Amino acid sequence: MAKPDLDVLVRLDINNPVFQQNLLTLQKPERHAALDTLNKLRQMNWNQVYRDNGLKWEKIISVKPPTGIDAIYSLRITQARRATAYREGEFIRFLAIAPDHDGTYGKK
Repeated sequence: MAKPDLDVLVRLDINNPVFQQNLLTLQKPERHAALDTLNKLRQMNWNQVYRDNGLKWEKIISVKPPTGIDAIYSLRITQARRATAYREGEFIRFLAIAPDHDGTYGKK
């Protein structure tokens, strides 16, 4: 498998129905903050995403990824919430926005 290109601009995939439901039902201030984060992401390359202290891109080891996905990651999408996503080529494919911090990591 080829090493992913770190200099390519991130492309967003926000088509997951769970992610859309989570995003669109956020309260207005949080929804706007999440959209600001998505806009920021689409202007970054992957190297910047991995190194950005505000996003805090982290591999989730407590949740087994679905078949065909190497790993699931979390990133800060608003001040109070984290999203789950995975990388596929130049795409960041969003899965969900957790209602609370522990929810991102599969804890109860």
